[in-house]
Amino acid sequence: MTDWTSGYVAGIDYTHDFHSQLTPALLGFGAMSQGHRHGLEGNGITYCELGCGQGFSANLLAAANPHIDFHAMDFSPSHIAGARELAQEATLENMHFHERSFGDFGTAPGLPETFDIIALHGVFSWVSEENRQYITRFISQRLRPGGLVYVSYNTQPGWAAAMPLRRLLASRAEQGSGPLTDRIGDAMAFAHQLGATGAAYFGKNPAAAKRLDHMKSMPANYLAHEYFNKDWTPFYFEDLAGELGGAKLNFAGSVHPLDNLDCVRFTPEQQALLDSEGDPDRREGLRDVLLNEHFRTDIFVKGKLAHTSRGEIGAWFATSFALTRPYSGGTLKFQHRGREVPLEQEQYAPVLKSLAEGPSTVRSLLDQGVFGAMDWGSIARMLTTLAGTGCITPCLPQDGLAQRAAVCRAFNLAVCKRAEDSDTLRFLASPVTGGGVEADRFEQLFLLARSEGQETPADWAALAWRILAPQGQRLQHEGRVLETEEENLALLGARAGNFAARRLPLFESLGLTLEGTGQIQSQDQTEPLAQGTAA
Repeated sequence: MTDWTSGYVAGIDYTHDFHSQLTPALLGFGAMSQGHRHGLEGNGITYCELGCGQGFSANLLAAANPHIDFHAMDFSPSHIAGARELAQEATLENMHFHERSFGDFGTAPGLPETFDIIALHGVFSWVSEENRQYITRFISQRLRPGGLVYVSYNTQPGWAAAMPLRRLLASRAEQGSGPLTDRIGDAMAFAHQLGATGAAYFGKNPAAAKRLDHMKSMPANYLAHEYFNKDWTPFYFEDLAGELGGAKLNFAGSVHPLDNLDCVRFTPEQQALLDSEGDPDRREGLRDVLLNEHFRTDIFVKGKLAHTSRGEIGAWFATSFALTRPYSGGTLKFQHRGREVPLEQEQYAPVLKSLAEGPSTVRSLLDQGVFGAMDWGSIARMLTTLAGTGCITPCLPQDGLAQRAAVCRAFNLAVCKRAEDSDTLRFLASPVTGGGVEADRFEQLFLLARSEGQETPADWAALAWRILAPQGQRLQHEGRVLETEEENLALLGARAGNFAARRLPLFESLGLTLEGTGQIQSQDQTEPLAQGTAA
């Protein structure tokens, strides 16, 4: 019988996480901030995700970007069946799933001739060389000139010390019998047993021992797909860039904003060393050595279209930002890769306070005078830092917001209805950012209660308890399971009150409410932008 898995884990389904790096607005910002004219504005944009897993990221992005035509493929029938089910529940007309292998995806019916974005998250390091060749060929044939490729992958030298650990775990699991989860548990126990005997490998490689301890807190389905595939390749950047070069791709930058700021990542001495390397690929390889990089989130382009200096500033001016964390004043500390990022309160506070009133373009922020006497280079670095630390995010233009809000309400309602039975889906779609916002099960149930006419936090808590109690579920507080109805209602009420005070205003500003009566206010347009009834 032919092994349709090609050595990839198939006995246990992947997680339902949302991967924010796939967000079109973030990819566009990453390319723009590195000087590339990407042409992703407007309608008619096509997006392809290769190896979409459960398809939750693709579904969420399709809801938040109804102006983009999304296609996503995966080899697992269970993944695709579940992804299609959610798409149907949310009535996503722009989402198309394909149960295909990398080798035959190019012949799937209904594919666009070309794509503007092709994305692979957590794929390239975990498939065979043959499948990587299929992927490169597909990109070569289907990515339009000027288009973007997002690819994440394990990287050397950060994985060097842990490679024997991964080999040990995979080999041990392969020797066993029974369900994969049991074999993973046995392999983990064996590795810990080796460590307890004083194995020199763990003594000489404390990072490997730390990684093994950290793995104990990871869910089995994540461990299975991360560590137990037949194929598992951490890349040197130059090698990966060489493979993608076969599809005429060139490196543009990282999707993570702070990873593109050398002044944040490196000391002056390290920057001087990097500046002495003229080859761009070898320069990236040196960066990975300086950082001991273990995972990269890269953007490649097919034919880089460079901005003029004036055009680049114009692209920045047109970029919109939204606040993604509540800010009530005071001093914030910013860190990246364990290092403090210097940013003065008098610089960032006016920006965050302004964005608390609603999303705004950089041009509008300039017109408001929130940057004071800062020069343009300092403004761009500050906005990049705020985006990279999660305080703000690039977001979509105001045009089309009402349509996006309606589609997001239908999707978010489908997600929140599922929260009645499980906590599997933990993100909602934002019509403002075009991406996802984390919302735990309780927050989703509180939103559901509001959509059903429950007005107070106490009402929201009561509805949540009516859902949880018949399932035999109880809350925990300070390490103790709360057994009585009074205790559970009290804690739910406290959580609902905190949600109403802190998170709900942010949710409303990002368009996450379900009832369709809220207003998403923008500083660039004073009229209400999103009203109506829930789907």
